[in-house]
Amino acid sequence: VRPSLSLLLLWIAVFILCFLVSAPFFGYLGDRYNRKVILSAGIVLWSSVTLGSSFITESHSWIFFVSRGLVGFGTASYSTIAPTIIADLFEKDQRTSVLSVFYIFIPVGSGLGYVLSSSATQTAGHWHWAFRVNPYSLLESVTNTYFFWCDSRSFIWSSLGVTAMAFVTGALGLWVPLFLDRAQVVHDLVPPCLQEPCRSPNSLIFGGITIATGIFGVITGAAVARRYKKINTKADPLICAVGMFSSAPFLYLSIMLAAQSIIATYVSIFIALGEFFLALNWAIVADILLYVVVPKRQSTAVSLQIFVSHLLGDAGSPYLTGVISDALHTRQNDSHLGAFRSLQYSFILCVFIDVLGGGFFLLTALHVEEDREEAQNLPLGTHLAEPDVPVCSNTDPGSDPRAPKLQT
Repeated sequence: VRPSLSLLLLWIAVFILCFLVSAPFFGYLGDRYNRKVILSAGIVLWSSVTLGSSFITESHSWIFFVSRGLVGFGTASYSTIAPTIIADLFEKDQRTSVLSVFYIFIPVGSGLGYVLSSSATQTAGHWHWAFRVNPYSLLESVTNTYFFWCDSRSFIWSSLGVTAMAFVTGALGLWVPLFLDRAQVVHDLVPPCLQEPCRSPNSLIFGGITIATGIFGVITGAAVARRYKKINTKADPLICAVGMFSSAPFLYLSIMLAAQSIIATYVSIFIALGEFFLALNWAIVADILLYVVVPKRQSTAVSLQIFVSHLLGDAGSPYLTGVISDALHTRQNDSHLGAFRSLQYSFILCVFIDVLGGGFFLLTALHVEEDREEAQNLPLGTHLAEPDVPVCSNTDPGSDPRAPKLQT
């Protein structure tokens, strides 16, 4: 099993590295050229490469890794552009509603990836078919995650919060099905898998619950934000903080209860309530970015967020969780219980990151009003500046000969 897990981690690393390296490039293009053309090109590239990779034979595995890199490149193009197109078309509460619909497809796409790819592989008897029916990235917008070049502290803190979300969801998304498999072996519910491919319903169950909790969580988060913002201008980051803090105890319970009851794990899991509280934040964090960054720089801001959140989040969290699990496993008996315990304890890191992310969103709440007002009240010349005009310039726009002249 170890070689296949190593190849799986390498496959993920190739995709994420190409994704995060190309995201700033597409953010730059999105602020300067036709966004619809860039978005369409990214979808076409992603779809073509994904379908083409299903025809690669095992003797040419290196081509498969190249195709994963191209998929990351295509994904970056539309992930950085799509939220900003929504921002161009909608405002305020309407924008929040549309973003909630858009970001529903992160958990829906992820869950369908587990369900359909697993079903297609088992039905057709070959892994190639997972890439012919899997709609994962066609529905996915990926996320919006981290770092801007201005003094927007709420942008920086909220981006760190999104990075924490990416860290937790990345680690759990890869290892939860295996964790549940090992828990069932410990409970003698299923025999140990000694030869791959292993048939297990856990990927289907995990995917289904991810879809359900994702839809419910995103809709709930957006609805609560719309109402709470009418009485508290700091509503968005506070709701995100509550989501992260609430997710942590249920995540911990699901980790610990797995040794006693699989059903209890499914109910309280990273799966049900844990995933629900994480899903509250997807549309809201996108809205925060869009109102603390001037429109002319939103694509670049999204791309830089994506770069850092994936670099510090889900690019490394699956690997780090696996390393911790392997290190703990070497100190225990080489048994099924030892393998289960090592992965169980490695998940505790995700609980701490969950709480840390909630703290980042609380810090966001301290600055969000000031940063939103600053972004909305920038002089007209700043919003319409050419690409090489600094967005955060504190100079009088009238001093710049390129600033638009107002007719009196």
